[in-house]
Amino acid sequence: MTFATMLRDRESLVGTWVALNDPAVAEISASLEFDAVVIDGEHSVNSIETITEMARAVDAADAGGDSDPGTIVRLSTNDATEIKRVLDAGVDGVMAPMIDDPQDAQAFVEATRYPHEGVRGVGYGRATEYGEAFPEYVDRANDEIVTIAQIETEAGLENVEEIAAVDGLDGLFVGPADLSAALGIFGETESDEFLAAVDRTLEAGHAVDKPVSILALDGDEIERWVDHGFDIVFAGVDIDYVKMGGRRAKAAFEDAAGTRDE
Repeated sequence: MTFATMLRDRESLVGTWVALNDPAVAEISASLEFDAVVIDGEHSVNSIETITEMARAVDAADAGGDSDPGTIVRLSTNDATEIKRVLDAGVDGVMAPMIDDPQDAQAFVEATRYPHEGVRGVGYGRATEYGEAFPEYVDRANDEIVTIAQIETEAGLENVEEIAAVDGLDGLFVGPADLSAALGIFGETESDEFLAAVDRTLEAGHAVDKPVSILALDGDEIERWVDHGFDIVFAGVDIDYVKMGGRRAKAAFEDAAGTRDE
């Protein structure tokens, strides 16, 4: 079963988030039986070349589960040219930041679709096996590409019901850092105001039977957002995994050897 099918069926899914620009990190992450790997193209140094290599690494990984993880790229902006280039790299879907209104969401969806449903240009690339998969890929891509809109601004929250209802949009993502900052309560993700925004987004997505996702950075957050009703939780970021592993190893040494001040 594909990631797109599981997402659209609103199955409970777990993903991971990759920001470091080494394809080996993406490959390792994909091998851990996550349902999806998000490659961050916004808050990272990843270029289109790096994203392509990371997508190739995800596809090469032996995940060991019933299905391969979906590869989703978080775009740097809701731009048709960037979307075209990322999709030509052969990924399963894209996530667009700063979707403020249904017009933004409609433009986003149209940029992922070939004519006559959209404005995506047709060209060679990894997605079409460098032309070998024409016209099969073009025939099926409009139905298979996943589109997720980030709700992370006051305008996006105000218009979330209309955004969620846009035809062809597959789901919503709550950006906890940006949304809390936009509300003037940066990092206060347990506050009543932030939770009200979360509930409104969940209700908007679920009212039209579309999944809602969020990023969680530790075990308590993961449990909290699963219990809160999110369909997809992206459980951690590779940068944090490296830091946590390093701190754990250092602490183990200090426990074994005693503090160096003694």
